[in-house]
Amino acid sequence: MTKTNAPSNIARVSNLLQVISPEPRLEILLAIGAGEACVCHLEANLGYRQAYISQQLMALREAGLLSTRRDGKYIFYRLEKPDIMEMVELASRVAGLDVSAIGDRTSLSRSSCECPNCSTQKE
Repeated sequence: MTKTNAPSNIARVSNLLQVISPEPRLEILLAIGAGEACVCHLEANLGYRQAYISQQLMALREAGLLSTRRDGKYIFYRLEKPDIMEMVELASRVAGLDVSAIGDRTSLSRSSCECPNCSTQKE
């Protein structure tokens, strides 16, 4: 076994865990795990300021975990690597929690969001 690749491979896993470890980033991943979301949608559902959410999204995007699509002035984020949700669910089980204890990803409120996706769903 060659040791030359071990540090870089271990570093990649370590970097990924560091990127997703802050609670707001996990909340964002859980919210987006249910489907794509725009910043205003995340802001309405998570309670963080738009600028803060944008910073967290940038870190997740730079790590290759999110991709985007633009619709007018709105940018929608979706998981680039959906397998990340399996890792989050496994981590919750390792922590001794039922997956539902870390948040319901299936029903996020769209009532406060004015993006084109949410506006058409409200009508």
